[in-house]
Amino acid sequence: MDLFESTLILVLIAVFLLQMSRSLSIPYPTLLAVAGVIVAALPGAPAMTIDPELALALFIAPALLNASYEFPPSMLKRFWRPILALAGMAVVVTTAAVAWVGVTFGGLPLAAAIALGAIVAPPDAAAASAMLNRLDLPRRTVSVLEGESLLNDAVALLIFGAAVSAASAASPAQLVPQLALAVPGAVLFGIAAAWGVILLYPGMAGTLRNNLFQFVATFGVWIIAQRLHLSAVLAIVAFSMTLSRYMPARQTPHDRMVSYAVWEVAGFLLNVLAFLLLGLQARSIVERLTAEAFWSALGFAIAVLVTVIGVRFAWLLVYNSLAMIWHRLGRGRPPASASNLILQGWCGMRGFVTLATALALPAGFPGRDLIVLSALSVVLGTLVLQGLTLAPLIRLLRIEPDGSLKREMAQTRVMLLDAAIDSLRRREEPFARRLSEVLTGERRLAEEGRDAREVGELHHWRRRTLTVRRRELFRLRESGAIEEDVFHAMLQELDWAELGISPPRRLEIVEG
Repeated sequence: MDLFESTLILVLIAVFLLQMSRSLSIPYPTLLAVAGVIVAALPGAPAMTIDPELALALFIAPALLNASYEFPPSMLKRFWRPILALAGMAVVVTTAAVAWVGVTFGGLPLAAAIALGAIVAPPDAAAASAMLNRLDLPRRTVSVLEGESLLNDAVALLIFGAAVSAASAASPAQLVPQLALAVPGAVLFGIAAAWGVILLYPGMAGTLRNNLFQFVATFGVWIIAQRLHLSAVLAIVAFSMTLSRYMPARQTPHDRMVSYAVWEVAGFLLNVLAFLLLGLQARSIVERLTAEAFWSALGFAIAVLVTVIGVRFAWLLVYNSLAMIWHRLGRGRPPASASNLILQGWCGMRGFVTLATALALPAGFPGRDLIVLSALSVVLGTLVLQGLTLAPLIRLLRIEPDGSLKREMAQTRVMLLDAAIDSLRRREEPFARRLSEVLTGERRLAEEGRDAREVGELHHWRRRTLTVRRRELFRLRESGAIEEDVFHAMLQELDWAELGISPPRRLEIVEG
């Protein structure tokens, strides 16, 4: 009950912080991190722990599902060099650098130091990309960060799993054969599970069972993969990418909208819970430390934070120099500009995955208290330092807005309208001719880069008539002229009619 009450308090605070984050152009995880620590520090806050395996399944599986679902494989192919540099090599280099700091200055065993490096290595690009998308910044930068968000989580979690196993006295002779089977087996299992969901979907379309089954399938893939000694991380990534490729064409618009909304809310609640749980664990650790031990741990945590930020910039400089050489040889795309390079380097905020992985450390793990404190310090340090300065940095760098997304959407809208108009022109019915005229007008607006749903007079009057009908429906209900079930059915019908003629911005689910 104590955990539930604390979570409710943090959710209530988060509701107000989300609006503040949009008003101040601050990534919402920054304010959420500060709020989580404040709630955990309140007098009477409970001491809470969570089973490590439950922490991985509960927090990591949805995070990987969301990241891999929203990033298509085609983007990996297009930006494979920068993504590999950031998600693959940068994670490995950061893990190695932090492990050296852990062994040299923290006195951690090598396996524990590697685990710490893997925990703090993956940046939470979701916080940065939300800000970048809002400011119409270069799509290439945003795409690379989103791809990094997916792959660096997977790479870091694989390293983390190997380090935890090594700390449990598993020998390399045992780990290598397991890994050789776990990787391809996990990919095949994830693909097979996704097709199972796709084949079962028609029988559950438009029902509550469909939404519940999504949760069961996601967590089930993770748990079954673990039971089969496969890589649960890669199983979820393969599962999500397969669904992303083949499921949308089979889903109804209603199911897609509901699914996005449900997972958006679930993901945010898990974020809140992770910040709170790690804050509570850090509070318990701090209470056990002497003053001398606390300052020593804080100094070590700051050293880890500086290492994490510095290594990202150093690696980006190395990669950009290599990309410049490769481009001059005529074998690659031009490297990022200096301003974009600085921006990518500063978008290295750590967040949800770091929190969840720290919570997944087994009890009694070597140096666990120091690792948890360091992980929380890195999350807070990067979210506060980089999160609060990201918008001013963007203004300082004077990066030009990227309007290519809007242009491509306008071009696509014209092509779709052309197809609809052509299909109507083949018909002789009066309604088909009238609708063809309406769509032709929308096409002219689309060529001008405007959305007919924003400025079209027809849609304006349709929305006005829906408002009148909704007002009359409420009047009939108040007067007792209709029953409650009729009222709710008609209200839903009117709402869906309005959604169908509303501009996309009215349908978006935003942080605030």
